[in-house]
Amino acid sequence: MNRNQIKYLAIAAMLIDHIAWQFVPLGSVLAQIMHFTGRLTGPVMAFFLTEGYLHTRNLKRYAIRLGVFALLSWIPFSLFETGSWPTLHFGVIYTLFLALLALWVWDKSGWTKNAKIFAVICLCLLSTWGDWAIFDILFALVFLVWHDDKKRKLAAYLAVAASIVFGEVCSSGSRGLFQTGILILPPLLLHFYNGAPGSRKPFHKWFFFIFYPLHLLVLWLLA
Repeated sequence: MNRNQIKYLAIAAMLIDHIAWQFVPLGSVLAQIMHFTGRLTGPVMAFFLTEGYLHTRNLKRYAIRLGVFALLSWIPFSLFETGSWPTLHFGVIYTLFLALLALWVWDKSGWTKNAKIFAVICLCLLSTWGDWAIFDILFALVFLVWHDDKKRKLAAYLAVAASIVFGEVCSSGSRGLFQTGILILPPLLLHFYNGAPGSRKPFHKWFFFIFYPLHLLVLWLLA
């Protein structure tokens, strides 16, 4: 499967997940299945953020694009999450923007290791206002640091993912079992990634950035 195909599957999983958050009681079997499916999206987006970081011809432009759409998504995500605005609720694009900064700090900054670790911790703390907080930053760093070592990359990914599952099950009991999807779905899908980008038409580049705030707004209006 190429990049576009996997990204569209991740977007579909996100839509299913968000529909469940808005309309399906969390304790129901249907909600657990829908949220389980939605666990595909965050790690896959972090993976392709790392791929974009490694292959972009203009990192500054890439960062500006993420920053602009993080701001544009602020109102729809706040309304979706709380029904009001302004709030300190930002969407996943905000977290991905911070993850991109973390990748640059770790890879290109030339800082000491301790300074890099401190900066990443600060970015993780800032991400607590976003969706997939902390973990999309850690996933992106895992995909960068062990980019060429599949076994260590998978082991590190599963270690981070397992911490999410453990924390959710401890805090929510059986209602948090859907988080096990993080352990299963992203590694399974990315196993089939062939490294090809797919079509390079602008539509594929911009679809997620437009669809993300739009679908949040539509779901809020429907609710």
